[in-house]
Amino acid sequence: MAASQTSAPRVAHSLLDQITGEGRLMPELLAAGALDRLDPADRARAQRLALDTLRGLERADRLLEKHLRKNPPLTVRNMLRLATVEICMGGDAHGVVNEAVAIVGQDKRTGALKGLVNAVLRKIAVEGPAAWEKLRVPRLPKWLRAPLVEAYGAPTVAAMEAVQFATPPLDLTPKGDAVTVAAAVGGVVLPTGSVRIAAPGQVTALPGYDSGDWWVQDAAAALPARVLAAQTGEAVLDMCAAPGGKTMQLAAAGAQVTALDISEGRMARVASNLARTGLQATLVVGDAITHQGKYDAILLDAPCSATGTIRRHPDLPHAKDGSDFGALIEMQAGMLDHALTLLKPGGRLVYCTCSLLPDEGEVQVDEALARHPGLTVDRAALDLPGIDPAWITTEGGLRLRPDFWADQGGMDGFYIACLRA
Repeated sequence: MAASQTSAPRVAHSLLDQITGEGRLMPELLAAGALDRLDPADRARAQRLALDTLRGLERADRLLEKHLRKNPPLTVRNMLRLATVEICMGGDAHGVVNEAVAIVGQDKRTGALKGLVNAVLRKIAVEGPAAWEKLRVPRLPKWLRAPLVEAYGAPTVAAMEAVQFATPPLDLTPKGDAVTVAAAVGGVVLPTGSVRIAAPGQVTALPGYDSGDWWVQDAAAALPARVLAAQTGEAVLDMCAAPGGKTMQLAAAGAQVTALDISEGRMARVASNLARTGLQATLVVGDAITHQGKYDAILLDAPCSATGTIRRHPDLPHAKDGSDFGALIEMQAGMLDHALTLLKPGGRLVYCTCSLLPDEGEVQVDEALARHPGLTVDRAALDLPGIDPAWITTEGGLRLRPDFWADQGGMDGFYIACLRA
């Protein structure tokens, strides 16, 4: 069987090679056009295959190790992983094996190993599906699991991992009435006001996409703007704006929004999202550390480890190793300090990160309070629909975790605090 040069499995295999071999992240690869040569159906399949494999990598390796005397080259191992996961999750074993063999065989570097791939995968086709279900839920790599266990305890981390192993639902933020949007797309309204769809299919084909009635945004990611509670006519800075979900929330509230981001390419996506939804904001490409102006309110979604988004981005623990955490934490503190200088008297600032690491959340706020006499945490800002009081931390911030709402598909990990100077 000849494998198409642009088949979904071939593209998924290329994605895996770049993530596990080159440390690249899925969003970066997609932005560079990794899926552009595929039709919409194959595009969705390729991304799903790659993400499912990344989630199930530990299980795939456990099943493969008994059939491999030594590790083959990474690109061959990734093909074996991809095919193993697809077979064990119900794929047509005959077709999966044939395409995997063809892909490996067509590459001059790996062609000699197509017999090995064929033999191993035929054994997986017989034994794999039953054995797959008996294996433990895949664990996070040690470099990340260790600090999370220290912060939350092993049982909580295990609960997070169980949520992260499942394919997540899709959350939408409605521009208008959530009930109307939920009815149109076949979703449900979550306690915090987001709309959740269990099996969305192609996002751009959903009712209301073309008319800009909603945008994709995890329920946790929608909360910082709700905590900020922008008012009509207020001058509001979205300090690290791309891809624009929070900018659109602030604009929909009637604020005069300045959206700031250092990346011109990412800002183009903000502009596109604003155009689709018919919302207005002033877009500024620039560095948050040197930006000047005075604002009634600021939303600082600081660059971070993104460890709270692994349920949607399982590539992250395989592409990163935690070596950049120190620089990120230092950058966050600098951005927070500078943001406070941009507030008008009596203004408020929401600091947030999509991180599970306390050093990027609770500790940052504790240290900011120590550095800035008179700075306070506005606990009342967290009194919002759907917020469980148990999620509020000792310093007055909001700690969200993937295992919250586990029976409904979980949520991203986030830290959010509203500060007043």
